[in-house]
Amino acid sequence: MRELTPQLIHSLKHYSKEDLTKDLVSGVIVAIIALPLSIALALASGVAPEQGLYTAIVAGFLISALGGSKVQIAGPTAAFATIVAGIVAKNGMEGLAVATILAGVMLVLMGVLRMGSMIKFIPYTITTGFTAGIAVTILIGQLKDFFGLTFTRSPVETLEKVEEVAHTFHTANWTAVGVGVLALAILIVWPRIFQKIPASLIAVVATAGAVKLLSLPVNTIGDLYTISSDLPRLSLPGLSYDTVAAVLPDAFTIAVLAAIESLLSAVVADEMIGSRHNSNMELVAQGVGNAASALFGGIPATGAIARTAANIKNGGRSPVAGMVHAGVLLLVLVLLMPYAALIPMPCIAAILFQVAYNMSGWRTVVQVVEHSPKSDVAVLAATFLLTVVFDLVVAIAVGLSLACLLFMKRMADVAVVKEWDYVEDTGDGQGRLKPVPPHVMVFEISGPMFFGAADKIPHIERNTGRNVLILRMRSVPAMDITALNGLRRLWHECQDKGIKVLFSHVNEQPMSVFQKSGMYGLVGEDSFAPNIDAALDRAAEIGV
Repeated sequence: MRELTPQLIHSLKHYSKEDLTKDLVSGVIVAIIALPLSIALALASGVAPEQGLYTAIVAGFLISALGGSKVQIAGPTAAFATIVAGIVAKNGMEGLAVATILAGVMLVLMGVLRMGSMIKFIPYTITTGFTAGIAVTILIGQLKDFFGLTFTRSPVETLEKVEEVAHTFHTANWTAVGVGVLALAILIVWPRIFQKIPASLIAVVATAGAVKLLSLPVNTIGDLYTISSDLPRLSLPGLSYDTVAAVLPDAFTIAVLAAIESLLSAVVADEMIGSRHNSNMELVAQGVGNAASALFGGIPATGAIARTAANIKNGGRSPVAGMVHAGVLLLVLVLLMPYAALIPMPCIAAILFQVAYNMSGWRTVVQVVEHSPKSDVAVLAATFLLTVVFDLVVAIAVGLSLACLLFMKRMADVAVVKEWDYVEDTGDGQGRLKPVPPHVMVFEISGPMFFGAADKIPHIERNTGRNVLILRMRSVPAMDITALNGLRRLWHECQDKGIKVLFSHVNEQPMSVFQKSGMYGLVGEDSFAPNIDAALDRAAEIGV
């Protein structure tokens, strides 16, 4: 179990006062950045503002303390906003808690079963597509608050929200729009002038002050939600078969997305600090953090790339910084949470607009579209559209299926079964072709032989004039049972026609398939040659 040792233990072995100072400073700064984001993401998820802080405090602390990354900062992220909102709308807070706990259990199992390398099986086009799709859904979800619209119903699906925005746009509150534009301006301009103080905090303070002092007719968090500064309390959700069955697909989505987001964030962090994270331990920590978050009233959490990057840039180099960030947020919850009631909703929308913009990775999307094969662009487009129109489960399922089908087609296209050119057929007298006895034919098989390429295995005509067939397989890295059955069919055809079949240079994986299937024993050990020269010598011994 040495592989499942938290990074905190390793970091503390050589921890110094200087390291502690850096981690304290970085933790405080990251907490200031996380404060408005946690509240905004909680509101975007359809839950109370303090639940975003509960998540950052509980999950953030545990994931840093138990995780496999030195600098990962965890908490609520934009990727979960639409998913959580949908679960809450369908199954309520109890359903969300059950789904998050189940997701936590799945994540722990992924880590224990050493599935930390699973991220490499998710194509880049799919992660790019669904990330951009989530960004669009977040943006659409905030149009109501940014424009101060009065909805006549409460849509859940993204397209329904677009329709409702169009139908109620005449109710726009242009004062709210002005507050939102002010917040956006601060978010864009402030970092170019001052980088020490987060722009989102300045936007919150400035717009809250303007609305309060000028008595502007703009909705604030306090107008729509009851603010609580209570500490997170342990609460066990009611478990039943019906609830578990209803939320199990959502739990799987949360687990997969949390794994992908966290491991992507850890990889980015590794590149920034020149280190290497323990992906399996990170998954276990994510599982524990998510389950605990649900038990204490929070929502799903994952590694946050922006907050992790901020931690690194401000000097954080150990999990202590993430734990300090959670502690500072706990103090804010107790001492300052009532003031969150003054934050204008258009400001929250503006913050989430910026989150969506940064998350969209539109430059990456453009690059993929311009420089990638059409099949990859199709996977990206399908994943993006399905994320926006339906949900992440459908998008990832269809995207992965499409990517796998396209990959199999490519592999089938490169698989080739071709008969050799013979000296007597080409008249080549320069020695460029290997001499083959006149009673022997040689077929070269190249590429992976699987069900998509099995139809390329030839049929033997009755009157070949040759009685030995050599199948050269040195360029076959892998083979499945469908291809093996094709070779078995070819072997039987040759048996009926009195043709001896020899297999040349069979690699390790195909050889194991021959042996496990029983075909190795069927055709005989003497039918396998280590190379083409040995196969030709064996064929010459057989004679006409």
